[in-house]
Formats: sequence, C-alpha cells, structure tokens
Amino acid sequence: MTTRRGMLLVATVAVLMPAAAHPQTYPSQDIHFVVGFPPGSGADFVTRFIGEKLQAKAQRSVVVENKVGAAGNLAIQTVARAKPDGYTVLLGTGSATAASMHLLKNPPVNVTRDLRIAATLSKQAFMIAVDAKSPYKTLAELTEAMKTKGEAANYGVAAMSGIVTGELYKSLTGVKATEIRFRTGADSLPELFSGKLDYISIDPQVGLAQQAQGKIRILGHSAGTRFNSLPDMPTMAEGGVAGMDLVGWWALHVPAATPDAVVEKLNGWVREILAEKATQDFFAASGGDVFPRP
Repeated sequence: MTTRRGMLLVATVAVLMPAAAHPQTYPSQDIHFVVGFPPGSGADFVTRFIGEKLQAKAQRSVVVENKVGAAGNLAIQTVARAKPDGYTVLLGTGSATAASMHLLKNPPVNVTRDLRIAATLSKQAFMIAVDAKSPYKTLAELTEAMKTKGEAANYGVAAMSGIVTGELYKSLTGVKATEIRFRTGADSLPELFSGKLDYISIDPQVGLAQQAQGKIRILGHSAGTRFNSLPDMPTMAEGGVAGMDLVGWWALHVPAATPDAVVEKLNGWVREILAEKATQDFFAASGGDVFPRP
C-alpha cells in the first residue's frame, strides 16, 4: 500500500527532476551540435547552416562544437557517450559513421548500437579531382595515367567518405596510388597545386567551390547515378569505374537511448527546414539533394 509519505516523496522527486529529463518540455536549454572537423571545413559549413535553421524552430540557441580528431571519430565518440536527452547531436554522414566501424582496428563505439538517426538531411557524393592545370580531362585519362605510374602515384583524402571513395576507386580500377591523409579536404589543396599530389578525393562543399574558382577540375562523383543538383557532372561509373556507387547522406545522430518524443521533435523540425527553398538551394550549391526521411 502506498503511504501518504511515499506519495509526497514521489511528487517531490518529480518536481526536482531537471526539465531535460522530461521529453515533453524539450528543448529547455541550448542544443549542442557536434561536428568532427574544424571551422571552414565542408562538414562545419553544413552543420552551421542547419544549426542556424534549427535554432529558429526550437527557439533555443544551437551551439556548434568542433571535436576534431581521428577522421571524425572523436565527435562520434563524444555524442555516443553523451547523456541521451537530445541536447548533444552529431552532424555527420551515415557513410562516415558506418565506415568508422570497418576502417578502424578498435572502433571507439559501436555506432549501430550506441547511436540512432534523428533525421536525415541530404545525400551527396565525394569527388575525384585534379589541379585545373592537369593534363587529365577525364577520369578515364587519369586512371590510365595512374596505372602507368603505379605505386609512385599518390592522392589526398581527409574525411571517412573520401577514404572509402579513394579505396574503392583503386580496387575497381587496379590503380596502386598511395593514400595521403589530411586534416581537411582544403588542407590537401596546396599539395595538389604544387604537383606533390596526382589527384584528390574531395568533399563537394570544398570541391565545387574550388572548381567554380577555376582551381581544380572535378572528373566525376562517386554516386551510381547523376544528382538533380549536378545534372552535368558525370558519375565515376560513367568514367569507366564500373561498380562505383557510393552515396553519403547527412543526418542528425543522437545517443541510442534518446526518447522517441525528442527524436520526433528533431525530425519534424528538420523536415520543415528541408521543405524550404533556401535549404534546397543550399544543398544544391554544394552538390547535394535534400533527403528527408520519417
């Protein structure tokens, strides 16, 4: 039998519990967006755009935290081990979080167990590019030249998706180029322009901006079909890399135990944001198509 004293104790605990513990009051404090790359990177660019949009919906400040390290895995670990209350959110690609489970000998977390997707944002592909002064005009020309160069060939990568794209390109073509890793895609550009790199596997945010300035030439992207936002850019498969079909999709990831009610709020806000023309134009400008999922 429940005593009056027991009922009073339960009521007191309920009053003293922090608002963050009650999904129906979410959000009652600032939301922290965690990104695994530094300010100015493609990932940071996307994170800050979505953060600003979500801030207007949630009526709470969205704070961007750049947790740089281990090709984005420090950020993944930070969010996976955070309190599951919806106030610590990872902005990243599903392909990158999945890759961390297979490219690292000892992954810091089990992403399929420790994280869940709150909302998807867009889909995009990584790109193989060369210096604009390079003699290679097509991906087929680059592939032929790199096969001839053998192990003396090299290329630059940064993010997990770029690493996977680079490895698949080599595996499907027989190219033996040596991978050289950089902190960000932008960091690989000086080495490309100086001739120390033969090509790069670059994210579309940085790649398209550099191509628009006439600094690099993008030879193809990793998706199996052309994007609505890039109707004139050929796929790598069209460039002779048969079987290449790698699409990255941006998403909001939260700790696995985050309440459904909180996830539904985040998902609803994001779907409203993706319906806005300004958002569609933003992702199109960086080579992506919006990708809303319930």
